[in-house]
Amino acid sequence: MSTEQREGHGYDELRDEGWRRLLAAARRRLERTGGALDGDIGLAAPSEAERRTVIGITGRYRPETAKRLAVPLSDLDGYLYGRYGTGLLQTLGRLHGPLRDRPAERAEEEARRDDALKSAHSSRLAGQGWFAAWLDRIAADGTLTRLVRRGDAPLLDSAVRVLERLTGDGDRSAGSPKRVPGVLPLPVLAEWATGDTKALVPGAPLEQLVLRALARRTGGGSEVPPDRAGRRALWESAGAIADDLASQVLVLNIGASGDTVVCDWLRDAAGFGIPFRLTLHQLATDPVVPAARTIFVCENPAVLRAAAGELQDTGAALVCTEGVPSAACHKLLGDAVRAGARLHWRADFDWVGLRITADAVARHAAHPWRMTATDYRAALGKGESTPLAGPPAASPWDPALALVMEESGSAVMEERLLSVLLSDLTGA
Repeated sequence: MSTEQREGHGYDELRDEGWRRLLAAARRRLERTGGALDGDIGLAAPSEAERRTVIGITGRYRPETAKRLAVPLSDLDGYLYGRYGTGLLQTLGRLHGPLRDRPAERAEEEARRDDALKSAHSSRLAGQGWFAAWLDRIAADGTLTRLVRRGDAPLLDSAVRVLERLTGDGDRSAGSPKRVPGVLPLPVLAEWATGDTKALVPGAPLEQLVLRALARRTGGGSEVPPDRAGRRALWESAGAIADDLASQVLVLNIGASGDTVVCDWLRDAAGFGIPFRLTLHQLATDPVVPAARTIFVCENPAVLRAAAGELQDTGAALVCTEGVPSAACHKLLGDAVRAGARLHWRADFDWVGLRITADAVARHAAHPWRMTATDYRAALGKGESTPLAGPPAASPWDPALALVMEESGSAVMEERLLSVLLSDLTGA
């Protein structure tokens, strides 16, 4: 054998038809087993060139009618070493680059997954059900594996830091982002968590991770809303602001104390009983202290619309959350409470409505308004209802309410109580 052959050159015949599939199958097998030269590989429906190659390797005749040809890896290794002076592993490496050690890669990948999950489970949030469910889901559906494979595992730690900050359990050190109550711009949060102000822009991997967790936290499952408004509502449910102009709150008869343009607008609107929208930008840059000492809060615009139409400027001050309260809503009502106002809060009789009300009680010391088991039964008897959806929630202010709702399995929108709500607004 020539010196050139001994040094591994002259592999041209191994690129011919008779060898290509055979060596590709050998490579797959060796990468899968970590380079073990035991067992054999097979070729289905072999061509004539492949049949002749296998005969040459094994020294055993194979008929033209053979449907599958098996070649022991040890025979292939010995043949290549005898002919080229390089065994199977070295030959494959010289032809197409080093072989992958897939078992070692899997072990390393699993170790990185375990490390990432261990770090996340050390969070102060680990004892909360929504947080644990979020981690279980991203570990089970391949999300974490994809992060690990593309080198983005540290994003999980960043997501945890963001969630800790948003839920009030995060870093309170000098480097932690500060905010006006209810106002934490996403670029500020992103820069603090990752050093990149754009890490939480729509569609970014970190944004998706955090929003999936917030969806769990609000009881909406693990799916991120596909629409911009839905994603904005999720951020605002945790006090983060994607757009301080898009975050709004709908009010009626609020009035305001103060000598500012926005306060003038509110007083004019209240004087004529006209519904008015405030943006978070206005509330943050032109402070508003609501004049009303008693403020009612509803969930659906239909209630505020009816109050504006029937009561006009004679009704009590009313704020509509339009679903999950926005950051603008929380800021307005938080400022009102700090100024001495008393909140009477209600929402739909569904699981999300219970969560909204429970959060209002905890955050603003709000008093539930027509949100008892008795009110629910009365509303339930006034017409058809829709089935309750999503995970159940508690009603700490009246534990019987959640129990009765779960027993009936029906959701009731607050419009069902419209007449009695308008009566309350009239007599306040």
